[in-house]
Amino acid sequence: MAKESSGGLLSILRTVVIAGAIAFTFRSFAFEPFNIPSGSMLPTLLVGDFLFVSKYSYGYSKYSFPGSLDLFSGRIGGSEPERGDVAVFRYPQNTSIDYIKRVIGLPGDTIRMIDGRLYINGKMVEREHVGTFEDADERGVVSRMHMYIETLPNGVKHHILERSDQDRFDNTGEFVVPPDHFFAMGDNRDNSQDSRAINYVGYVPMENLVGRAEIMFFSIDDRKGLVFGIPNGIRWSRIFSSISP
Repeated sequence: MAKESSGGLLSILRTVVIAGAIAFTFRSFAFEPFNIPSGSMLPTLLVGDFLFVSKYSYGYSKYSFPGSLDLFSGRIGGSEPERGDVAVFRYPQNTSIDYIKRVIGLPGDTIRMIDGRLYINGKMVEREHVGTFEDADERGVVSRMHMYIETLPNGVKHHILERSDQDRFDNTGEFVVPPDHFFAMGDNRDNSQDSRAINYVGYVPMENLVGRAEIMFFSIDDRKGLVFGIPNGIRWSRIFSSISP
């Protein structure tokens, strides 16, 4: 009986190790789940969205692995992000923190904001007003913002929000993206700490890329509580929706 007990314990341990190795490999090389804690990417991403990020899209760096294993420097494989991608990256000032923003500028690009309008390489990016967007905070206070469809130079269309065209970061100097870096901005333009905050986020090293946001697998508004013990805030229409263009 002692031998049978020992054999059963070893079998369980072996199963746990194999399962852990599979999970580690999947999370490091294929997809990693993330959740959205803030409104900086409204209306594209809502607080309470859960999504999968593809790790292979941009290749691999030390930030691709749990614990940021310092196995090598730079990136291996993959390609640079494309303008308009929604990307997860490590915050340059503290690489233990994940950020998610939209890739706006690539190496060599010049970026500037003038009266709320985005300029890439000296040309104003087209935008179309499509209505208003309402968002309520934890206290139930509703804010209303202008919603636009912005069309980037490569044809990617995405929604952005603006409270006004004279808010912070709506007028900036010219940013020149250095080699091996990119420029990231939140879609909620007046409520996003992004590359326009040059001393806080600034230009993001390509090495800091974790992956590209691909698909939503769950979404819930926790503010709506429970009904008969069942979450009342599940956003069914967002589940399994695509994110990056």
